[in-house]
Amino acid sequence: MKKMLTVVMIVAFAFSAGSALAGKVKCTVDKVDGETVTMTCKKADKLKAGEKVTVKAAKKKAVEGC
Repeated sequence: MKKMLTVVMIVAFAFSAGSALAGKVKCTVDKVDGETVTMTCKKADKLKAGEKVTVKAAKKKAVEGC
């Protein structure tokens, strides 16, 4: 019974972890029109229509000088 429960938990974890992992895709914003953003992405074949995505702006590095 204990072994069966362990196997079930491992399988459940494997399926949930596999679906929660997100692929990284680098994009460039082409156009912003209100709440609609048009982007050009490398490796866009990893994305599917209707899929929710999170967008994070690139950090700008500070320039030091005299």
